[in-house]
Amino acid sequence: MATAFAEREREMRGVDVELVTGGTDPAEHVHESVVESMAECGFDIAGRTPREVTFEELQACDYVITMGCSAKDVCPASWAGENRDGDLDDPDGGDAVSVRDIRDEIRERVGSLFDELEGERRG
Repeated sequence: MATAFAEREREMRGVDVELVTGGTDPAEHVHESVVESMAECGFDIAGRTPREVTFEELQACDYVITMGCSAKDVCPASWAGENRDGDLDDPDGGDAVSVRDIRDEIRERVGSLFDELEGERRG
């Protein structure tokens, strides 16, 4: 969900930022409840496949934003970037309302992050 919202924000705002997506313990597939919830917002994520983020990818990032799983065990000790843990519930198994609530929270957080990045680039 976060990647889809971030891709849209990047495109809408014209912000030059590279997105790396992955999880520390990814599911085997995108959960149907998430696919349905994102479709309500105009996103087709049915064909996406969760993947594990690599140590090398994390080493090259300025920010690591997690949605509910800590990256502290996979972020390199010498890494100078910023880690923000979203501490959100896993939508798997949730009813439609709880999945929508998680989706909306992610959308809000992604938008706020892009507001922040734009402010840094201007400032």
